Formats: sequence, C-alpha cells, structure tokens
Amino acid sequence: MKNEKIHILNLEYSKLLRFLAELGEPKFRAQQVWNWLYSKYVTEFAEMRNLPKNLIEKLEANAVIHSATTASEQHSSDGRTKKVLFQLPDGQYIETVLMRYDKRRTLCISTQAGCAMGCVFCATGQMGFFRNLTVSEIVAQVLYFAHELAQTEEHVTNIVMMGMGEPLHNYNNTLAAIDRLTDESGFNLGARKITISTVGLVPAIRRYADEQRQTPLAISLHAATDEERDKLIPINNRWPIAELMDTCRYYIEKTGRRLTFEWALISGENDTIEQARALGNLLHGMLCHVNLIPLNPTADYSGLPSSKERVDAFQAELAHYGVSSTVRVRRGIDIQAGCGQLRDRVVGGR
Repeated sequence: MKNEKIHILNLEYSKLLRFLAELGEPKFRAQQVWNWLYSKYVTEFAEMRNLPKNLIEKLEANAVIHSATTASEQHSSDGRTKKVLFQLPDGQYIETVLMRYDKRRTLCISTQAGCAMGCVFCATGQMGFFRNLTVSEIVAQVLYFAHELAQTEEHVTNIVMMGMGEPLHNYNNTLAAIDRLTDESGFNLGARKITISTVGLVPAIRRYADEQRQTPLAISLHAATDEERDKLIPINNRWPIAELMDTCRYYIEKTGRRLTFEWALISGENDTIEQARALGNLLHGMLCHVNLIPLNPTADYSGLPSSKERVDAFQAELAHYGVSSTVRVRRGIDIQAGCGQLRDRVVGGR
C-alpha cells in the first residue's frame, strides 16, 4: 500500500472491494465496512465493532474516514439552524448548514471551496474560486450531520446543493457523490430528495438532461432580462437568458421533470412589477415553479432584502401569468447562514 492514506469515502463499492482485497481481506468485509460508513455513520474505524482488531489496525494505517476538522459552528437563536465551518487538510474551508423544519431535516452542502461564478450578492462568489471538492469531501458533510442527527433518532430527509460552489462546475464529483448518497445498499436517500442548484451552465444542464437523472434541478435566475442579469450573474454574458431558456425547455422535454427557478429578491433591484412581468412572460406555459427568497445580505454587497409588501406584489404578478411560486422561509439569518459568510467571518479575505 502507498504511504499516503486513502480517503475511504472516495471509494465506490467496487473499489472498496479491491482495497480490502489488497489488505488481504475476504469480500464480505467490504459490505460490513460499507454498512458502518453509510448506515451507521461511524467517524472512526474503531467503532466498527464486528471487524477483527487486526483489520481495524490495517484500516487505521492505510485509510481515513473524515479528513476535515470543525473550525467553527454557529446555532440560530430559534435552535432550528446550525452552520459548521470545516477546515480541509490543505487549509481550505467549506460550510454546511442543517435546517430543521417541522418534519424535514435539510442539509445545504458545498461542492467547491469558493466559487468561480462571481455572483455579486453571494459571499462565496465574492471570495473567488479555490478548488473542487472530492467525492469524499462532499459526502462527508452529509455523514457528519447524519451521525449527529442519529443521536436523537432523527435523520437527513433532504439535501440541497446550494452551499459554497457551483455544483455543475464540479460535475463528475458532484454526481458521483449523489450516486453514493442514493445507493440503496448505503445511505439510501431518494434521488428526488436532493436538489442541485446551478447558475445556468448550459452545456452541463444539457448533459444532465441527457443522462435522465432523477435528482431535481434548480436554476438560479434572479433576473428576467439580460440587462439586469448581467449585473448580478457574470456567467450570463456567456450564456444569456434566451440560450438558458432554450436549455431549460430541452431539459423539461427530455426528462418530463419540473424545473425550479430561484429568485433572490433584492429591494428596488429585481423585485419590481416590471421584472415580475418579464419573468411571467419568460416562464408562462413552462413546467416550472419559482422559489422567491428575500436576499440574505452580505458584507460586500449593498443590496437589501425586499419588504413583505414588495414580495407579495411580485408573487401576485407572477400568478397573473399562471406561474406558481413559493416564498421560501429563511433560516439562520441571525447567524449569517448564507453560503460563504461564516468562512468570511472566521478566515477573512483571500
């Protein structure tokens, strides 16, 4: 074996079999280890109680389960939101958020350290891009909270890939992590309980549509005209709204699935009746739903969240065009739970 330890959560089942065979272990040990990782959420090999001592020693010498350490954590005043800042072995930081609703336990997880998309109102976009996360670094965020929730006989019910990073910019690792989390013999979360959020990487959306995956897609739109969207989301200069909408229609036609559009409502910017009408015209007749989210303010962006009156008026205007929408309940505002904000507070700039 190599001197460098293997990140065991990077291994799909067939590779875990091979790894254990190299350690001189029989095939049935792979299923035991797999169950401990993805059904029992153990954090140490020593917790795998039905493994012989010599195998645990070999695992400890050659592999690690979790390589990240907890750098900081915050709890909202209502006790419903917890945010953890993890430090990775190379010094990078990522954030994960647990949000408790009445029956749901939703995780917002990261797929990159930083982000290359540069959306002006996003704390992660403001810090720039550092690197993609590995499969193990994505999956480990979920298992960390699954282990914690299990202590109170709770479990993860939903995952949104809306944390740090653009998931489709890290396409292969993001989708491999989803495959791991939806594996029926492992973590076994339903594919439709995971949502991928993208700012609109057109080629990646088309690839995703062609693969006929079950996991829902959410498009971070935030403006209905190129003039407005160019100001907020730089990638719009590469793939403008008309091209993005063509791709969205392609996705719906190919998969038969409803698309979600995310809209961060910024007071006086994109919460006007004119933008609501433009959005209504853009989405009229499309199999879709709009999530309206009053902006989570960040230090480097002067925009403010829309008032309830402006939110209600925007939503009512969309209804005139037959476009369904929901105003999302914001969680963790008092602990700045928007992606990138805890990392910014603890680490500071680049």
